[in-house]
Amino acid sequence: MKEMVLASKSPRRAELLAQMGYDFDTVDSHIDEDMITASSPCEFVRKAAEAKASGALALCGDGHIIIAADTVVELAGCVLGKPKDEQDARRMLSELSGSQHTVHTGLCVLSGNERVYSGTSSTRVTFRKIGNKELDLYIASGEPLDKAGAVGVQERGAIFVERVEGDFYAVVGLPVCTLSVVLTGLGKYPNYGSS
Repeated sequence: MKEMVLASKSPRRAELLAQMGYDFDTVDSHIDEDMITASSPCEFVRKAAEAKASGALALCGDGHIIIAADTVVELAGCVLGKPKDEQDARRMLSELSGSQHTVHTGLCVLSGNERVYSGTSSTRVTFRKIGNKELDLYIASGEPLDKAGAVGVQERGAIFVERVEGDFYAVVGLPVCTLSVVLTGLGKYPNYGSS
């Protein structure tokens, strides 16, 4: 197994880490997020990321740099996770339509048993009003079904975004700038290849 491990089954997080120039393996740490207790969405995603990192460390053993993240959408004090089905996606998207919400992404980095970083990035996102036909077509695409808040702002869902205040990549699921600072602090630099 490679030295760097991404504790995630999210293809978006894997794409972002690869775009950063790192070589890594991925593992699913199989944590039960229902067992995590937290007083706020910020605390929840941080604890979820820590749990994923610890689970991956147990699977991989020492000698690895473990990266884990978790993302939720908060709207008016309520957390929107991944929708259960198309009807749930419709409910979430209807609530997000024409409103401002906050996307929280927790990030945890372990170097062996040492927790090098644990924190949360919160970004405010404003959506324009979404018409019924657009909503139908977007849900029919299947894209909303595996994303927190039922929308992928880096994919087709980008057409709904009026404004992003904060780290765009944290909205996608991985706070790239923060992670880069943490990894370079560990002496791990990207490999951009040669051209």
